[in-house]
Amino acid sequence: MDQKSIRTVIMRGGTSKAMFLREEDLPQDKAKRDQIILKVFGSPDVRQIDGLGGADPLTSKLAIIAKSDKPNADVEYTFGQVSYVAPLIDYSGNCGNISSAVGPYAVDEGLVQIEEPVTTVRILNTNTGKMLYEKVQVEGGKAKVKGDYVIAGVPGSGAEVVVDFSDTAGSATGKLLPTGNVLDEIEVAGFGKIQASLVDAANPVVFVRAADLGMTGIETPKQIDENGKLLAALEEIRGKAAVMMGLCGKWEDAVKEIPAFPMVAYVAPAQGYNDFTTGKAIAESDVDFVSRLLFMQVTHKTYAGTATTCTGAAARIEGTVVHQAMMAKDRGKDIAVRIGHPAGVIALNVAAEQRNGDWTLTRAEVNRTARRIMEGTCYYIDSE
Repeated sequence: MDQKSIRTVIMRGGTSKAMFLREEDLPQDKAKRDQIILKVFGSPDVRQIDGLGGADPLTSKLAIIAKSDKPNADVEYTFGQVSYVAPLIDYSGNCGNISSAVGPYAVDEGLVQIEEPVTTVRILNTNTGKMLYEKVQVEGGKAKVKGDYVIAGVPGSGAEVVVDFSDTAGSATGKLLPTGNVLDEIEVAGFGKIQASLVDAANPVVFVRAADLGMTGIETPKQIDENGKLLAALEEIRGKAAVMMGLCGKWEDAVKEIPAFPMVAYVAPAQGYNDFTTGKAIAESDVDFVSRLLFMQVTHKTYAGTATTCTGAAARIEGTVVHQAMMAKDRGKDIAVRIGHPAGVIALNVAAEQRNGDWTLTRAEVNRTARRIMEGTCYYIDSE
């Protein structure tokens, strides 16, 4: 037979889509495994025309799932960001949106003991070595899909999935504040020295002020992606932050070695703007601050789930550029943090506190929706 096959499930998790594969169906040899995965996605090819990839960073994502033999976990989940411009899969971090689909997948695949109406799924993310806990609504032995929970960037509504990221501080660096500082300085070509906050919760992110880059904070993805000078500056910031975090040796190599993480975001105080997908007005009173996130060298059309956790943590750490942006509208520590992104608003319940002089993440819950879109067999041409 000219082609080989592998069982496949496509899941939407939050504002992203991923191909879900079972670890037991893949070779143990990592090079061979990645070779198969790239063929399944149709990478590298900017259209991914010969595979199932969606030719966009938010739809070229991978989840490898295994039933866990560890007493504190039900399933083990490995995230991969599959490039469509290079033969590369970045396993250096996690995806919060796709994480929200792991619980429903585990329920539907019978990988966890089911309890109705809510099943808690204990997930070990192998990328970070951190635990996630998901509350999945269950009906008739399957993950519930229909519901009235709405998230910006996804049409319609669905059943709410609650993802607890509170155990994810220091996901890549071992520290919530990788440099030990709430503010650092980064020299950026064309802009000089600017202040940045390097934070690591769920995934590492470097935050800068929109104003320091000549931006308002409410630009559309198209406006950002067409601004070559800005993109170059943001990648320089990201690369230099990666070096400062100990994730890369030379900042110029970051785009090749770790293109996905850390992410880079710029923030600004609350403002009114329009959802770029629908034109709907987002009022200044609807958000606590605004942010634009770069992922895989392009603008995230909504906001990454892990970056939501990290941004929320940064908002609660006094002195960061995110906390400073929020100060004008600080509504209290017990109120959800509301982040204004290009397609609307994402909110999370998050708390951090100082203990013996060090900041600690004590709460981080992000609510998403997820659903199974396709299950079946994917055919690929093996190179052997």
